Amino acid sequence: MNKLLSGKILIALFLGGFLLITAGIPPAAASNKSIQNSSSGYQGLILTNEEYLPTLLKCIDEAKKEIFISIFSFKAGEHKNSYPDRIAGHLARAVKRGVKVVVVLENTGKRSDELDIQNRRTGKLLEEKGINVYFDSPKQTTHTKLVVIDRRLILLGSHNFTQSALKYNNEISILLDSPDMAEDTRNYILKIIREAK
Repeated sequence: MNKLLSGKILIALFLGGFLLITAGIPPAAASNKSIQNSSSGYQGLILTNEEYLPTLLKCIDEAKKEIFISIFSFKAGEHKNSYPDRIAGHLARAVKRGVKVVVVLENTGKRSDELDIQNRRTGKLLEEKGINVYFDSPKQTTHTKLVVIDRRLILLGSHNFTQSALKYNNEISILLDSPDMAEDTRNYILKIIREAK
């Protein structure tokens, strides 16, 4: 995929998010965790702060074929009941159901860097659970917080997979139901994997 097409995809994702916000999807829509239609033509849901985790876990639990994740910071292995460890547990159960799970983590290229240590520890933990783990090229920072499920659902926003982001911070993400955009976004994650080789 060329840079122009990648740029168009990102613009479409962010424009879609902006249109969802301006379409007036009420915050209460997040509480029932169903995807709402908007006047923009997209089906989506705004997820603020702690609304993200239960929606993510539900999407993982309902995945039928594959889950692709590209995440800047995934801090699992701290405590079995931490929010990131809960995500890891749900991903492991998806693998046991026969779902292909791929996780791409940021590689700073500096072994003593706190983020690098954390992501490598999480990567090892995920691999032990049967999850396919990749690290991006250390030549370029991958700052994504992106999940693509069954080539249909996209979760995109500011939430890292850390206890702070999932429980305490002001964060916002969007759940979109769009097979076309999901396919393009999945291809974007595959491009990050290819570039790391």
